[in-house]
Amino acid sequence: MERFDAIVIGGGPAGLMAALRAAELGERVLLTEKNASLGTKLLLAGRGRCNFTNAEPDPAAFIARYGEKGRFLWSAFSRFGPAETLAFFQKHGVETVTERGGRVFPAEGGGQRVLNALLMLCRKFGVRILRSSPVRSLKVRDGRVERLITEVEELEANRFIVATGGKSYPRTGSTGDGYRFAEQAGHAIVTPMPALVPLKTHETWVKLAHGCNLRNVRVTALVDGKRVDERFGEMEFTNFGVSGPVIMDMSSSVPDWMAQGPLSLSIDLKPALTREKLTERVRRDLEKFSARRFAGALKGLVPGPLIPMILELSDVPEDKPAAYVSSEEAEATADLLKDIRLTVNGLWSFNNAVVTRGGVSLKEVDPATMRSKRCENLYFAGEVLDLNGPSGGFNLQICWSTGWVAGEGAQQPG
Repeated sequence: MERFDAIVIGGGPAGLMAALRAAELGERVLLTEKNASLGTKLLLAGRGRCNFTNAEPDPAAFIARYGEKGRFLWSAFSRFGPAETLAFFQKHGVETVTERGGRVFPAEGGGQRVLNALLMLCRKFGVRILRSSPVRSLKVRDGRVERLITEVEELEANRFIVATGGKSYPRTGSTGDGYRFAEQAGHAIVTPMPALVPLKTHETWVKLAHGCNLRNVRVTALVDGKRVDERFGEMEFTNFGVSGPVIMDMSSSVPDWMAQGPLSLSIDLKPALTREKLTERVRRDLEKFSARRFAGALKGLVPGPLIPMILELSDVPEDKPAAYVSSEEAEATADLLKDIRLTVNGLWSFNNAVVTRGGVSLKEVDPATMRSKRCENLYFAGEVLDLNGPSGGFNLQICWSTGWVAGEGAQQPG
């Protein structure tokens, strides 16, 4: 039976980074991938454009975007952080552009350009790759992994790196296999939940604005009527609730909020205007378009696709002449535009989630090496860990940094 220095399980961004780094340092590396091709989920990132990191220059501010668990990443980021990631890909032919919010993308080629760079380096450093090779289990004895078992063979190595991803987008092969392997080695798993995922709402009238994308809105989350979070940016309505960057960034906290009490969202379509200023604006529009019906007078206030939903929520008949809309009705219209209320029922499924919240407990992993504290020759990298961040390149940065460190750790004596 052939024996390797390191076997990496999973051919996504974290696994590829771990494999090429370990091989670069002189290890004989085997990478196993259950799919016929590598980087399937990476090619979907950013709708194919691949927002692979963020240009936030302040390390503390970058770490803060991950919440309390971000402390786990200090060691990894100090060795291979966002600046090193950017330099790494630029060095290997990936020219970049930085867009709103510090989002960094390949200047051309999208995710395929990033994947090609990783595969080129794996070939350069002699990483052996097994495709279409699902791992069934790990054989663990006396605190060490002895071998892994695939559907057709058993493979031995000095060290093993689990980089199988989480449970988001299961059609790409991310079906939670790594949690099973971690449990076989004695690890605790923090319950996986969808993250960066649309929200379901009780109100069905949201479908009237299905597909309407709104920019520069304020969304406030309220538990039992008390404000727990507030975000400003883009969102959209769907057939089942709400989505978009602001909503999806909030989604990681939704299970915690719902455990505390009823959760609702307040959507302010005109956050730049006070209620008084907006009321004046509504009255001016009603006067300006006095020859129109109420529905027609709304066209200057909100995007056209949103008007059917506004009419559904308003007490003003849509065919009422704008000239006859009362002062009280104008005030009520302004109040509605400043505070559209939605009741959150829960998260959409893993099928629609960008990443997974939960995973291998960070308490049982050494942040300096990504090595297991339960099993001396086992390492973890990427989404399989109980780490997730907001949209904007923060989640792929977890993969690059933890993959790099796990690759380096794998060549240290185990």
